[in-house]
Amino acid sequence: MKRIYSILVENRAGVLNKVAGLFSRRAYNIESLAVGETDDPEVSCMTIVSSGSENTIEQIEKQLNKKIDIIKVKTFGEEKSITRELMLVKVKYNKDNRKDVIEIAQIMKADIVDTSKNLMILQICDTPERTKMLITMLQSISIVECARTGALALTKCSESD
Repeated sequence: MKRIYSILVENRAGVLNKVAGLFSRRAYNIESLAVGETDDPEVSCMTIVSSGSENTIEQIEKQLNKKIDIIKVKTFGEEKSITRELMLVKVKYNKDNRKDVIEIAQIMKADIVDTSKNLMILQICDTPERTKMLITMLQSISIVECARTGALALTKCSESD
């Protein structure tokens, strides 16, 4: 079972280490981690994707709520959230496959953000599944380098909000 933890924390040194340490001490895997300041510079939002049994997920949430630096913890599943990742991928191309790279970018709604004689950098901001799909499609061309953010997520809007 995969869970997304949206954690509001005090924006100060050492907080990320404390939260990551909680996961490592208990041998919980972090599949994705993204941290950034919120609209309040005193508060950061950590988005952590982890998986495990129902009991493991409950334990993670309980342990997170015990930490002093943590302001609020929200836990939700992928089906109740909007999740996005940012990825930059540099591909090596030649005159024979240049058109293929451009077509793949168009199909996947990726932007070409930089080019040179033999290299191109694509940018995509989409679901984790679609970023993986872009990698798969580009592997036949020649991926030189790839950088991805962790997943960012917010719960879906509802009429009761």
